[in-house]
Amino acid sequence: MAEIRWLGHSCIRIRSREALVIMDPVGKNTGYSLSKQQADIVTVSHPHEGHNNLAQIKPDYVVLDGPGEYELHGVFIYGTRTYHDNVKGAERGYNTIFTVLTENIRFTHLGDLGHQPKEEVLEEIEGTDVLIVPAGGNLMTPAQMAELVGVIAPKMVIPVQFRTELGDKSFGDVADFARQLGEPLPEPVDKLTVKSSDLGEKMQFVLLSPNV
Repeated sequence: MAEIRWLGHSCIRIRSREALVIMDPVGKNTGYSLSKQQADIVTVSHPHEGHNNLAQIKPDYVVLDGPGEYELHGVFIYGTRTYHDNVKGAERGYNTIFTVLTENIRFTHLGDLGHQPKEEVLEEIEGTDVLIVPAGGNLMTPAQMAELVGVIAPKMVIPVQFRTELGDKSFGDVADFARQLGEPLPEPVDKLTVKSSDLGEKMQFVLLSPNV
């Protein structure tokens, strides 16, 4: 069983029996203010201020910020190289998609993906159970993201990086992404507790409230 919380912008915290993982610790430039966090493992998709606020993570932790295969605290993590734009990183550099395997659940965080990934990338994230998607249209439109969700075919989708009362005011509304996905907009929840047995054939669309 894993507990998932959204800490604003792209920042997700996954708590399992094995470890506490924080993905893309959020910076103040997004409008969110991250309180001091404990973590065993921190993943950083790219070195931009909104995604690598390591100053707010209490020592000691291990940071992963690039592609590779890792095993830490009984958790398997896979980093896949992509780009932060649609011109092979020429404008914004690299982005790493991280997949965390814990509690027999594969969590895939797209980071700030800026393009439709090629087949070799899709093969690396095949079998994703829970997909964490930047949904506010900052780099890819809601329609493009919804199309990508259809290709990846996860069992659960959690949107991040969309406009809220607290932050990301220049981003789009999550309702646009929901329409493109063909899903009703669910009521937000503060946290999600998920077991592998909860994940069936029908995709679930879950909306989290930012915990800041």
